Amino acid sequence: MTIAAVLFDVDGVLLDSAAAHRRVWNSWSLMRGLDPDTVWRFTFGRRPEDTVGDVAPSLDPVAERRVLDQLLAREGNAFPPVEGAAVLLAVLPAEAWAIVTSGDRESVHQRFAAAGLPLPGVQVFGADVERAKPEPDCFALASSRLGVDPSRCLVVEDAPAGVRAGKAAGCTVVGLTTAHSGSALQEADFCAATLAEVEELVRSHGLVID
Repeated sequence: MTIAAVLFDVDGVLLDSAAAHRRVWNSWSLMRGLDPDTVWRFTFGRRPEDTVGDVAPSLDPVAERRVLDQLLAREGNAFPPVEGAAVLLAVLPAEAWAIVTSGDRESVHQRFAAAGLPLPGVQVFGADVERAKPEPDCFALASSRLGVDPSRCLVVEDAPAGVRAGKAAGCTVVGLTTAHSGSALQEADFCAATLAEVEELVRSHGLVID
């Protein structure tokens, strides 16, 4: 395998958003009379409206997404960068990486600015595809926009749904164990505990970085 591009998930990979998202989903679950722990298990790596459709099929997912967005906005800048994110992004060639997230453009841009992280030229958001993670569409779109065959793309994901999406797209996948154990990410080709380990993996598989 020779890596020519890196496709990053955002939450749990570049931004440490778990605490903020847990507060949001807990609040929403209690508002709707649902068990927060049960709901939380359905959230990782997925669009909020898809989670709503699974845990509360009687509710309008579009309307509930607006409620969730309002709750998330109250969190402000509670999304610090994951350790090592700034260092890794700084050494990657600008044309050789992308973000692929179930989030929306405006909030991701705001959080990257607050965290002091650069944004790549290629950005794929949940609204950009009809079928979100765990379907492969988002990673296929990112690799197409970069002009790199999926077989030469390394996906960095922290959620089982994202790992499955990356594999289905034909990419090599590294599971970052910030939110799940290695056993939960066993479909990944590699597992890493830190972004420093991801950098070592990228360097050892051919991508020329600064």
